[in-house]
Amino acid sequence: NPFTKYWCRGEGLEETHALMTIIPEDVEITKVEETLHTIKCLGKVRVRGRNFSARLNRRMVLCESREEVKDDIVPSEVVPIDGGEAWPIIIIGSTEAQAAAEEFNNKLKGLLQAEGKTMEDLKSLFPSAPPPTNSTESILRAVGDFLDKTTKPSDGGSYCRLRMFSGVLPTPPGEEPLDHWLEQAWLMVEETDCSDREKRRRLMASLKGSALEIAKAVRHANPDASPKDCLEALESAFGSAESGDDLYIAFRLMQQQKGEKLSDFLRRLERSLAKVIQRGGLHASCMDKARLEQLLRGATGSDLMLIQLRLRERKATPPTFLQLLSEIRTEEEYEASRKKLTASVHQVHANPEHKATAAVSTMEASKQSSNFPKRAPKRSEETFCYRCGENGHFAAKCHSPENQAKVIKKLIQALKVTKDKQRSDNATTSEVNC
Repeated sequence: NPFTKYWCRGEGLEETHALMTIIPEDVEITKVEETLHTIKCLGKVRVRGRNFSARLNRRMVLCESREEVKDDIVPSEVVPIDGGEAWPIIIIGSTEAQAAAEEFNNKLKGLLQAEGKTMEDLKSLFPSAPPPTNSTESILRAVGDFLDKTTKPSDGGSYCRLRMFSGVLPTPPGEEPLDHWLEQAWLMVEETDCSDREKRRRLMASLKGSALEIAKAVRHANPDASPKDCLEALESAFGSAESGDDLYIAFRLMQQQKGEKLSDFLRRLERSLAKVIQRGGLHASCMDKARLEQLLRGATGSDLMLIQLRLRERKATPPTFLQLLSEIRTEEEYEASRKKLTASVHQVHANPEHKATAAVSTMEASKQSSNFPKRAPKRSEETFCYRCGENGHFAAKCHSPENQAKVIKKLIQALKVTKDKQRSDNATTSEVNC
């Protein structure tokens, strides 16, 4: 350190008998000398100069030792006689210490460069700590502190290892299809805090075959290619060639399949919509509106549930995906529990002790039921189109303009008729039992 050498020359000290310590500003000279006297190998010690460091917010004290200072026997720090934080001891005149300090500086610069940081970043990590001394112990401690502050967990927090992807179709056992692998890979690249170099390593470790060749080609073309560049190249090579507009049209044509729950249809819509947004077919700010519109248009088998959730009235302020999914699943669970309750009420539990009574009751019920008129077949007027609201045909064969207001009105009327019939049937059943 040129500063300490010039300081020794200014005070007329021999470097082999000089040492420096860094202390708080309010420590007296007598306390410094008494503390250093506890190190027997130094002999008598005198303070020869003091200098305040604004960067460290501490005082640097230059001392002269009666005995020659040797770094192999002098400790790297000393504890004040009245206790408190230890003071570092910096030996000035040792050539071995200078060589160790130079080696430490070189290694530290290499470590900073590998982590993408500078010396200024290092200073910000240790704003009030003294600089490392030139002893081996102090160097190791400084490196350890630096690694503790800069090194991230090896797993990137909650990172899970990516499964293999080769680009082979059909997908071999033990591998992920492209869509699932890309979803996990993008999550790893965007959410983990590790360096781009580590992210590239993780991506390469999960690839093989043709997919690995594509990633290598990207690196050969641009050694500084980011992990996102690699993922975009893999998606371009193995993914769909459809544009964002094509994907948006396909999204608008999606329909609820026979027997498919509304929540499952919503999840299928969301996967398709995410691809549309990714390819630029729709702005992300329009996601909630487009999702709700297509759910209302394509959910042909869940009209009553859509009415109960009042989704058509919420087009101006559409819910988010998670909110919508939660509401639909709550309604589905309610419907499922209601059906179970209805089935348990109507279920007849046979009892061997009452077989005769049950047979008589069945005969009486059949005689009485014959007195009631049979339900008339469903008239064509009761059948209406879920697209235009007119009677006598279905939406699949409808060529008229869409009339949602009329459809909703018809559905509400049908719902009321159904409930009235249920009440009438329940009342008739009660009279028969009586």
